[in-house]
Amino acid sequence: MINILWFLFIIIGIGYGLFTGQSDKINAEILNSAKITLDMVLNMLPVISLWVGIMKIASVSGLLDKLARFFSPLLSFLFPDIPKNHESLGLISSNIVANLFGLGNAATPFGIKAMESLQSLNEKKDTATRSMITFLVLNTSGLSIIPTTVISLRVMHNSENPLEIIGAVIIATLVSLIFGLILDRAVGRRCR
Repeated sequence: MINILWFLFIIIGIGYGLFTGQSDKINAEILNSAKITLDMVLNMLPVISLWVGIMKIASVSGLLDKLARFFSPLLSFLFPDIPKNHESLGLISSNIVANLFGLGNAATPFGIKAMESLQSLNEKKDTATRSMITFLVLNTSGLSIIPTTVISLRVMHNSENPLEIIGAVIIATLVSLIFGLILDRAVGRRCR
């Protein structure tokens, strides 16, 4: 659905620009936005690569297993359907850690692998389990302590104080996490 909306926004915007005789501005904006996008990717790539590499080292070294054990009481409470020491708990922990550091792009591969692992526990393959839904809520709210990606964007755009958003980000993501989990529990109980 969202793809259709974006497609309509683009078509309507270009149509309006052509209708009002501003085709030169459309061409200039397309070329300018391509340059801005490339600059943004090139500026963010080192930061994301660094953290993806750190997460890979943490995975190979066994640090993620230790993190899974550290988060075990919390994860056991949030995901009572997942067997203890199941691989999905380590992947969920990795996703949580990546989100804590504001690395949504680095968290995505762990999230996908965690969902695949949770799907292996699923008896009804065409229906999401409670654990899958809870993980989706947890991942979507993405509690962030250090919003690395946003900070790097602010640095790229010459912000005077790129770190001033940290407090607001912590509060906003914490509130969204708490509200999401409360809603998840309420809906989960009602559906049972």
